[in-house]
Amino acid sequence: MKSGCYLLGFIMVALLLQGCAFIRGNYGEELGQGDITTIQKGISTRADVAAVLGAPDRIIEANGREIFHYYHYDIKSGSVLIFSRTNIKSDDTFVIFNGAGIVEEVVAGKRKGPLEFQFWPFDWPFH
Repeated sequence: MKSGCYLLGFIMVALLLQGCAFIRGNYGEELGQGDITTIQKGISTRADVAAVLGAPDRIIEANGREIFHYYHYDIKSGSVLIFSRTNIKSDDTFVIFNGAGIVEEVVAGKRKGPLEFQFWPFDWPFH
């Protein structure tokens, strides 16, 4: 009986010690809000945009227009035993060009604050 308690205790300690992981990652380049405001509708060209923002992460063609898509993802994940939680923040910017290659529209999502690690996988009782 005594050896069974030791074995059970050892298994519990081993499970508690190996079940934690915390990971953070970024994907894509972060764009400055000042860089985006230098792009002028009706004046800036593809080359102007590429000079300011760099090469786009994706180029989309839709309805006779070319769209430069820039994105940045921030990912944080925590895992404790069988519980895990992953938070993802994305900042996307789209620059839409007309058929002549001139900027027609710039669409940028609202910049979000930094992500926090959350140890508890549910919303209640901890945030």
